[in-house]
Amino acid sequence: MMRWIAAALVLTATPATADEARFDKALDDFRAVHRAEMRRSNIVGSSFYVVLRGRTVVADHRGEQDAEAHVPVDAQTIYHWASITKTMTGIAIMQLRDRGLLSLDDPIVKYVPELMAVHNPHGDTGAITLRQLMSHSAGFRSGTWPWRGHDWQPFEPASWSQLAAMLPYTKVEFKPGSRFSYSNPGIVYLGQVIERLSGEDYEVYIDKNILKPLGMHASTFDRTPPHLMPHRSHSYTIRDGKRVAAPFDVDTGVTVSNGGLNAPMPDMAKYAAFLLGDPARQSDYDLVLKRSSLEDMWTPQISAGEDFTQGRMATTTQSGLAFFIDRSAAVRFVGHNGDQNGFRAYLSLCPDQRVGSLLAFNTETRGVQNSPANRDTAESRIALATDSLCEALAK
Repeated sequence: MMRWIAAALVLTATPATADEARFDKALDDFRAVHRAEMRRSNIVGSSFYVVLRGRTVVADHRGEQDAEAHVPVDAQTIYHWASITKTMTGIAIMQLRDRGLLSLDDPIVKYVPELMAVHNPHGDTGAITLRQLMSHSAGFRSGTWPWRGHDWQPFEPASWSQLAAMLPYTKVEFKPGSRFSYSNPGIVYLGQVIERLSGEDYEVYIDKNILKPLGMHASTFDRTPPHLMPHRSHSYTIRDGKRVAAPFDVDTGVTVSNGGLNAPMPDMAKYAAFLLGDPARQSDYDLVLKRSSLEDMWTPQISAGEDFTQGRMATTTQSGLAFFIDRSAAVRFVGHNGDQNGFRAYLSLCPDQRVGSLLAFNTETRGVQNSPANRDTAESRIALATDSLCEALAK
């Protein structure tokens, strides 16, 4: 499961000297944690950015993108952003809504009728809505390809026909809308909605409607084009204290809408700036998605409950529409995490203060599992350390 941990800075006004001093101290402390955890856990490479009011104000790169060739991480290094892709899938659905092509309360079977084949002991599958899929409350399982375990199987299913063949053996696990349960296949089904309504492959639609308008020209899906290959990061897992290379430059197949995005940090900073908003560019950003529609996405739909038990967000995290939302006493946090194939990534925003952070790793120190213990990793500890930046600047 992809986990979201708030990792943002909060500034309520232009920093005065005292605020700058607190920021500098908090940033020094964060960098010390970042270095120490990377060294202690044998993390190969990582980058950390802070975006404030449309500008990148912190850009840190540490370690290597290729441990064998000793290629250092830099601003051109391309990380895999895994489930943060889901936020773009959600934006695409909202674009189609704003163009009058769908309603969030439409049944998914209106666009993907093959889903009528799933076994639903809790009622009518035809009542499951796009909104429930976007908020992970539709009742579908977590894993898209639950029978992986042999070398001959694909990294992810290559085509929709493979998933469609699984549908008669797929079960709705609880009454849709009754609770939260993170679901990767639910987002894949939304990817089918995008393709069928737009008439374009998911990757083409997102490139035309999100990446290109935001100037994210080094961002791609799945296999890296040759001109960007020198910058594609390798990835690694740490198992029993040993570093193992993960498959390089993988193809997420039909699950691309769930987790196929690859991008360098400056491109993701452009994405964060769009999400945070900039009055000087708002007319440009409205061509992607208007602010009111983003706020719709950031409106809590259902409690994420015990699926988020780390740190100060024990039971307070809410699922919005393709984003997660939380609050401290004074701050609204919005974001998403991603982890896949040795990469971990964190997108965290404080939209009311127009500040956010991006944190990426090319090393996974523990496997992806649905257990609270799995959240206590070096990567999550580093992400949580950015909360101290938030707390220092909120004083």
